Parts: sequence; C-alpha cells; structure tokens
Amino acid sequence: MRAVVLDRYGPPELLAVGGRSVPEPLPTEIRVRVAAAGVNPVDWKTREGVGMAGVLGHPPIVLGWDVSGVVDAVGLGVTRFAVGDPVFGMPWFPRQAGGYAEYVTAPSRHFAHRPEQLSETEAAGLSLAGLTAWQCLVDIARIEPGQRVLVHAAAGGVGHLAVQIARARGAYVIGTASSAKHRLLGELGLHEAVNYRGTAFEKVLDPVDVVLDLVGGDVALRSLDLLRPDGLLISLPSRSAGTAVDAASARGLRATGMLVEPDGDGLAELAELARTGALRVLVQETFPMERAGEAHRVGERGATTGKLVLTVA
Repeated sequence: MRAVVLDRYGPPELLAVGGRSVPEPLPTEIRVRVAAAGVNPVDWKTREGVGMAGVLGHPPIVLGWDVSGVVDAVGLGVTRFAVGDPVFGMPWFPRQAGGYAEYVTAPSRHFAHRPEQLSETEAAGLSLAGLTAWQCLVDIARIEPGQRVLVHAAAGGVGHLAVQIARARGAYVIGTASSAKHRLLGELGLHEAVNYRGTAFEKVLDPVDVVLDLVGGDVALRSLDLLRPDGLLISLPSRSAGTAVDAASARGLRATGMLVEPDGDGLAELAELARTGALRVLVQETFPMERAGEAHRVGERGATTGKLVLTVA
C-alpha cells in the first residue's frame, strides 16, 4: 500500500509517499480502507520531533490519527461493524496509527459509523478535534444549559467544533477569533464574538463558567480573570498547561490540562449531532497524499479556519 513515510524528524519536505505492507486485523480489530485523513497540530509537532515523537520513537514512522473510509476486513470477535460499513475514527492515539496511508487496522471501538450527512472528507477532520472538544466540554467540564462557555481560537479545528457542541448542550457560547471570522461563527451558533487582535477579552466580557483555552501562554493566564469562583479552565497546549494550572491554584481557582483518547462512544455522539444537523465540520482545504508536506506548512501558519484533510483513496 501507499503511505506518507517520515524517515527522520524535521521539516515538512521530509514527508514522502512510499510503500508499506498492508496490515492484517487482529482479533477485535477492523481494517479500514482509508479515503481521507485529517491533519492536526499534533502531526506537525510530532514531525518536528516534539508532540508525540517521544511515544512513537525513532523513525521511520507514518503520521496521522484521523481517518475515514470503509471497513475492508474484520477480526475475530468484531460485532459492531461489517465489511463495507463507512466509518471514521481516531485509532491508537497517542501510539502510531499510520493514518496517512491507504489502510489502517485498530480496535473496532476506536471507530464509529459515519452518518450520510458527513462526507468522507468531513468525517476525516472530525475525530481528533471533535473528541478533544467533546471530552473537554462534556466529560471534564460537564457543561450544563445556561452556563457561560468561552472558547479561545473559536474558528480553528477544535474551536469551531467546540462552539457547536457547547451550543448543542444549551450553553451560552462566547468565542475569540479575528473579526473576519465572526459572521461564520455566528452561523455555527456562537452567541458572542470578541476580536482577539484589537480587544482585551478579559476586560470586556462578563465572568464565565468554563474556558476552553486552545491558545496557551498569557491567554490562559488572562482567562483566569474571567473565571467564576467555581468555574474551570481547560488548557490544551501541553507546553503551557502546567503554568496555567499552577497560576489557577495560587488564586484558588480550578484549571486542568487534557490529552484526547480514543472513544467510540464519543464518536457516536458526534455522529448523532452531525446526523441531526447540530454539527458541521468545516474543511478549509484538501491535499493529495503527495502534498502532505504542503498541508503541514499551511497548518503551521496558524490561521486555519476549520480543518485540513489529506485525500487518500
């Protein structure tokens, strides 16, 4: 099979299409013929030698954890899927999944059925970002109707999904984004938008119950000024989460980091939101496998609206 192989950690041009053996599913696993693979910040961070590089070890490796496609084979004990089922998932994270390839194998419970309302390309961009948002807002924060939720980088890959999940859970949703993206975020259900480039959000917003910080640095620290006494700050950039947690503790406030994990039930919840029209996946641009390096360069600019996706099949 074809796969995007990284022979050593470094710049985007090191990503090159090569050959790999087609994997065979073990008991409880399925094999998926990949149609599209999502590109995420953890991908390019890992390519540089940080991110999950410490987990994956020495190259050669195949990056990618977001996939959508069709079940091609099932292992002994699999009852949730059959050959021919359209699926999407986030297999094996943070271990190597090899999503930038024509086939992947993983436990069946790392996947969910793809609803017809999602294209293969949209589904490929949903799993990692969607589960990150879902696990932060639903599993950790347990947001409730009427709560005020602030999402930083609200138009990004995780952010635009978090806005919709919070809205679907009945929250009042506030987001920071450049002014050019405010109209789009309004269409996704955002109640209130703040232009982070020209406004000190902590000085113009009323207190909030939950902050989903997808930026880090001083944004996390400034967000503490808005947090209600019983509120929660969730900071995702791993390099700055510890600082945010320590700063919150010093002020008697709650903060935590998180790392997303495979969750078939969470994927099914996201699929149901998409089926009912409560969740849209925005895909800014697609790239063939041969242009994986270019996809990484676009992502590293930090101005993406929604998701970047590789087309595989």
